[in-house]
Amino acid sequence: MQIIPTINPQVNYLEVEKRLEKIKDLSAWIQIDVTDGILVSPPTFPLELLKKPAINLDKNIFDIHLMVKDPINWINKCLFIEATRITAQVEMMEDREKFVTTIKDSGCEAGLSFDVDTPITNIPAETDLILIMGRSMGFTPEILDAKIYDKIKQAKSFGKLVALDGGASTNNIDKLVDAGIDIIYSYHNYFDLINYGKND
Repeated sequence: MQIIPTINPQVNYLEVEKRLEKIKDLSAWIQIDVTDGILVSPPTFPLELLKKPAINLDKNIFDIHLMVKDPINWINKCLFIEATRITAQVEMMEDREKFVTTIKDSGCEAGLSFDVDTPITNIPAETDLILIMGRSMGFTPEILDAKIYDKIKQAKSFGKLVALDGGASTNNIDKLVDAGIDIIYSYHNYFDLINYGKND
């Protein structure tokens, strides 16, 4: 099981760089949340700023989570910053197959993300990752929705990597692992999660 730190779409990019400085040596993978202010607010900082940040991120891998309208229109921006994995919310997507195929043809991994109440269905064969939101989309540290454990088991039936975004904590990580989660994305609890169990 992998724990990946998340960057939230802060309006002030200096705050983003402070976060990147704290996590860049702790995890090769870094998830970048991208919003346009329609599905989730606030709008993200310009994604292009990650092409040449003030700090050295040469050893890090960008994992982009698009919470935007028509996410297929954002793929080129993700490619510009040399993303390795691109995932987007199915609620804002017209054609899942086209989205996944476009990303795979570009050489990246493709993921589909489902809000907590969105049924997990219609997974194109080339999909690499199924991302489940652990609570309703947004950036408040809400608790994990109890239905998530069954959703993880359902998602695992598709034979893809299954990830959770939001709600993971040291109080539920063992149960999440038992349910079969492969990846946990975390902002608020990242440092607690990576230290969990080190002293056991």
